[in-house]
Amino acid sequence: MEALEQTLRGVLQPITHNLPKPLADTAATLLGDSCYRSLVHNINISDATCMKLAISKALGIAIVGASAVVKIPQLLKLLNSQSAEGISFLSYALETASFLISLMYNVRNRFAFSTYGEVALIAIQNIAISVLVLQYSGKGAAGAVFVAGLAAAGYAMYSESITSMGMLQYLQAGAGLLGVASKLPQIVTIFQQGGTGQLSAFAVFNYLAGSLSRIFTTLQEVPDKLILYGFIAGFSLNAIIAAQMLYYWNSPKSKATTQTKLEPRGEKAAKQALGANGQTSGVSSGSQRNKPSTRRRG
Repeated sequence: MEALEQTLRGVLQPITHNLPKPLADTAATLLGDSCYRSLVHNINISDATCMKLAISKALGIAIVGASAVVKIPQLLKLLNSQSAEGISFLSYALETASFLISLMYNVRNRFAFSTYGEVALIAIQNIAISVLVLQYSGKGAAGAVFVAGLAAAGYAMYSESITSMGMLQYLQAGAGLLGVASKLPQIVTIFQQGGTGQLSAFAVFNYLAGSLSRIFTTLQEVPDKLILYGFIAGFSLNAIIAAQMLYYWNSPKSKATTQTKLEPRGEKAAKQALGANGQTSGVSSGSQRNKPSTRRRG
């Protein structure tokens, strides 16, 4: 190991000793002065404690970055198919509520953003998916009520005058249970329908990898068992959904709708969902409900 470190130092130290100040400051902020000097300045890769921290930070940043797009394929499948078959609204509603609680808990505890940033990004995508599921299930008006309720709850939990930290800790404990419970309706829906419908494989397997990575980053950076147990439980149930995805891969109920780009039909649906064509949306929604379909399933 010492020989390897000597070799690496000869190659890397001319670079690491002359990093641009903004880059050096960012690395020092992420790693802390001690680990920055050990890993970056001294190239001490045998420092196990700092190496674990560096890996945790890298995973955290990667998870936050990936979370910005993790649910986009699911949104595209919904818009392109204009069907909510195989997708449980209850599952998304419970998960979004769980994420909202966790977001407020992490923000008020001032934990590092790299340990929870994906919660905010995924919650936003979940809200969009939930509204589309309601719309394609013939309950479009409930979408506005759902969004308003989340906004009110978020404000109440963020305000210290409304929700004390003690109460928020109890809510965070409940959020872990909500996160676990949110997977159960989706597991049941897949089982009942004998297929995954419009559920996105990309989102499912990325969730599985992300929840496993979060167990590691939480162990390294967040001294909070409530958060850790929630990630462990979430990973276990994500593994079940991933197994279902593989088991029902070739089922007729598993739809191969495009999830990599927005098709013309999907573009029209997106405009209607955003209210760009309010009148057309009303006509379209009415005509869609009059057609025989399986959209009310899930």
